[in-house]
Amino acid sequence: MKSRIFLLLFALHILAGSLIGQTAPPASTPAAPPAGTPTSSIPPSAKSTQKAQTPAGQVPAQPGNPAKSDPDDSVTKIISTVNEVRVVFTVTDRHGRYIKDLKRDDFKVIDDQKPAELRSFRSETDLPLQVGLLVDASNSVRDRFKFEQEAAIEFLNAIIRPRYDKAFVVGFDATPEVTQDFTDNTEGLSAGVRMLRAGGGTAMYDALYFACRDKLLKQEQTGPVRRAIILLSDGEDNLSHVTREEAIDMAARAEVIVYTISTNISGMKGNGDKVLERIADATGGRAFFPFQMRDVSDAFLSIQEELRSQYAVAYKPADFAADGRYRTIAILAQDKGMKVRTRKGYYAPKQ
Repeated sequence: MKSRIFLLLFALHILAGSLIGQTAPPASTPAAPPAGTPTSSIPPSAKSTQKAQTPAGQVPAQPGNPAKSDPDDSVTKIISTVNEVRVVFTVTDRHGRYIKDLKRDDFKVIDDQKPAELRSFRSETDLPLQVGLLVDASNSVRDRFKFEQEAAIEFLNAIIRPRYDKAFVVGFDATPEVTQDFTDNTEGLSAGVRMLRAGGGTAMYDALYFACRDKLLKQEQTGPVRRAIILLSDGEDNLSHVTREEAIDMAARAEVIVYTISTNISGMKGNGDKVLERIADATGGRAFFPFQMRDVSDAFLSIQEELRSQYAVAYKPADFAADGRYRTIAILAQDKGMKVRTRKGYYAPKQ
């Protein structure tokens, strides 16, 4: 009997000791998901208990200090910004009259010899203008220099609208000289034209290159504008450091249309006139040959009308690449009797 009581007391002692040393059971921890499991497939309770992993050397994203985006994202954004090309053009009929009521389906755009996807189309008769007047002040144009100055002043007074358009004046012989910088003040522009003095050799290509690169290309552009240069010269060049094609190339980079007015009064087209035709045609402009002085004013009036009779189209090239390469543009009217005038191409930006 005593032995049974002893064994019972011994068992109670062991049971009490085990109860005193026992702790609360640990909270259950979900098993980690298998490698490669998408985060979205992990249960919410498991997500909340997983420890965030930060790659070595990378700062975790904090409020107000977001983690850097993937470099590929920024590249994609750049491409989506620059792969839409905007072009301004004019359309005339067989008689040279401007057609101003075309619709979107009346033409198609070919970019680098491939059809392009049209994004927008509109008639633009009121685009802000950025105009450069380049006047040949060499000895070769001395005969009717004063008359051309007055015709140019009349043109600028008619086309430049205060607080909307801007123009500048450059005279050139051996070197280009800015006699009036960008302004919407027609009195200032008139004074700049009257400051020009004939004399010296001719560096026409240098002057065109300078006007495109150092003036128009650097001019602030907050929205669509029409950039144009009116070049008065006999087309002869004997002092330039750049070539004709280099000057045309710079006009393309600045998206400038060049209108040329010949100062040749011989009554016959010379080599200089062919140069003026090449410059105008390559940039989407027109060449005028006013063999009589009264025709100079008519040439300026035609340019004024064209600058106010435009269409603007935005399109996406079929295989655009931001590689800096020159790409051709062709805008084809469905009516074969219509003539479209626009720039011949553009340089794709580089990444």
